[in-house]
Amino acid sequence: MYLPAAFREERVEVLQQLMRASPLATLVSCAGGQADADHIPLLLEPGESPGGVLRGHVARANPLWRLQAGADFLVIFHGPQHYVSPSWYPSKAESGKVVPTWNYLVVHARGRLQVHDDPVWLRGLVSRLTVAQETLFAQPWAIDDAPADYLDRMLSAIVGIEIPVVSLIGKWKNSQNRQPGDRAGVERGLHAAGGDNARTLAEAMATGTPTAARV
Repeated sequence: MYLPAAFREERVEVLQQLMRASPLATLVSCAGGQADADHIPLLLEPGESPGGVLRGHVARANPLWRLQAGADFLVIFHGPQHYVSPSWYPSKAESGKVVPTWNYLVVHARGRLQVHDDPVWLRGLVSRLTVAQETLFAQPWAIDDAPADYLDRMLSAIVGIEIPVVSLIGKWKNSQNRQPGDRAGVERGLHAAGGDNARTLAEAMATGTPTAARV
């Protein structure tokens, strides 16, 4: 990833905040010279690795767990993103020397894939994944709400995956390379644009960190 110094984010707690807020990750691998990508919601949990451990599951029919066990993966978490109009820059009126751009927050994690096919491990993972999302609802669903035999069949159709994070880096491209007046103009423009993505980017400009809201 091209990463100018102005956009580099290395604070682990900030990166993990985005990973938890935007758990649908893109898992990129390259087996036999063929690049491939899967899109899987991952749960970030504490582990021996400084960056934590990513855990999730894939369909048993997905060849990823058979062909890629032990392989190195790049895991991408996409945060908020939004178009930036040149009209938001006060410097436009001064020189006209402005062009459009795109602001975004993204995290790259790297690690080696491990596979889990133990029903107890899988049930625990699915329960924790469910709790992490269902706490948002007034009447949260729990895995024990499903009939036991049905749940056993569903669990038998998936395989667990785990990636201890050995490398973690973020790109916070959020107008840091603009002069203060233009940055303030972008912040105002994002607030005026509305929507969760624009609001979260504007708040990140003000605080230096993304909000915990899902984006």
